[in-house]
Amino acid sequence: MLYMNKIKLKIFKRSFYRLRPKLSLQEQALFAKRLSLLLQANASLLEGIRILERQSTSRANRKMFQQILHDLSNGQQLAKSLGRFKNVFGNFAINIILVGETSGTLSRNLKYLAEEIDKRRRLQQKAIGALIYPLVIMGAALAVSGMMTIYLFPKLLPLFKSLNVDLPFTTRALIFISDFLTKDWFFVLLFLVMTVIVFSLLMRNKHFHFFINRITLMIPIIGPLVKDYHIANMCRTLGILFKSQVRLLEAVNIAADTATNLAYRRELHNLHRSLAKGGKIAEHFEKQPQLFPDMVSQMIAVGENTGNLSDTLLYLAQIYDEEFDEQTKRLSSVLEPAMMLLVGLLVGFIAISIITPIYAVTQHLGPQ
Repeated sequence: MLYMNKIKLKIFKRSFYRLRPKLSLQEQALFAKRLSLLLQANASLLEGIRILERQSTSRANRKMFQQILHDLSNGQQLAKSLGRFKNVFGNFAINIILVGETSGTLSRNLKYLAEEIDKRRRLQQKAIGALIYPLVIMGAALAVSGMMTIYLFPKLLPLFKSLNVDLPFTTRALIFISDFLTKDWFFVLLFLVMTVIVFSLLMRNKHFHFFINRITLMIPIIGPLVKDYHIANMCRTLGILFKSQVRLLEAVNIAADTATNLAYRRELHNLHRSLAKGGKIAEHFEKQPQLFPDMVSQMIAVGENTGNLSDTLLYLAQIYDEEFDEQTKRLSSVLEPAMMLLVGLLVGFIAISIITPIYAVTQHLGPQ
């Protein structure tokens, strides 16, 4: 009987991993919020997970909740069961839940977790929203220019070639581009696809990935935006972990694992080694002013000296949230006219390339 149960469990695990469960940040926040409310209503943890399992619309997620229910029924802690799904919940959420279970404040910690995940989600949406409009404008400009170059211009090309006038440079350049795109479009498409594939493969190399992340921080306008985003996330992660009584070294390790920029991840790992030798957070951050502005190290120094580091970090997270919001607005105000100017230049270049030779012909057709 025991042997048959083991076989069934192996089959279940194999089918589960093929399904690959996934929760968005919004779904993670809803998971923590709903579970917190259910526990506040004196529902058992098993009952809370069972309700969430029934409400799940994804087959893969239902399988995941079934596995969690199976673990809880066998006496495992929720945090340990969620540890099977680190790619879904992450170390940050798992540790917050572990502390809540250990200290008997699971409902409150789940509420904190829901709030922090929701803040991170809103920050991510702001970052994406700041780039959507410029990308749409750029895409529209390239689409219009491409249609004019590939479909409209070739119909006028025989006329231009039959003219006995010297074509201007812009027209000759457009003829070259049009011929290249119409005759060698496959190679252009192949080049673009290969570029994306090669870049994706190179990004798997830690050294190249680190180099790209570091260069991104140095780009004007974009760099400060990226810094504000990562500092806000780092401060919020450390602040909520310290407030939940997670040990210093463990909290720094979790913050490093949740950092998506490898430059910040490496520096947080370096911070972990420095703290293990008796160093302080502020002193370490002061040595990296290109990653951590003076205000961050100064405020953290105050928090370390007063014993109020968690609140200081959460206050810093709020400051950089607001700064990030301002940066995204400034980025939009800069990119919008820049994109409009680019559209004007592209359309103007094509218009001049078409109109100039026609104007030259009309000049020759005038009275002699």
